[in-house]
Amino acid sequence: MSDTDKQDQNDRDRCDTGHDTGRDPARGVGRDSGRDPGNNPSIGVVMKTRPKTKKPAMYKVLMLNDDYTPMEFVVLCLQRFFRMSLEDATRVMLHVHQKGVGVCGIFSYEVAETKVTQVMDFARTQQHPLQCTIEKE
Repeated sequence: MSDTDKQDQNDRDRCDTGHDTGRDPARGVGRDSGRDPGNNPSIGVVMKTRPKTKKPAMYKVLMLNDDYTPMEFVVLCLQRFFRMSLEDATRVMLHVHQKGVGVCGIFSYEVAETKVTQVMDFARTQQHPLQCTIEKE
């Protein structure tokens, strides 16, 4: 093939925009088609593995019945420390009164421990023997 024929072939290989298509006329394929991007060590996807975080264990705050703490005080504690409505607090208080124990809420360990301490400290300041405890769910 003469130099003129090669030039004509190259001109035919160019796109309408005037850019080289990258085709090798002898092979009929693009210049980069022989490369496999999966085998190129300089090209890759960075995968960062994250450790799976476990959800914290949850704890039930239990209120125990006694024969001395007034029902109204129990309702007040449920409303103040567990943000219950009057109806919900009354329902839980009656459950505690009838069954001997009732669930006030379910929280992470630190929150449950704090709520138990708050309720019992408040009961002591008001001279009531109200007892609360936590139990793993």
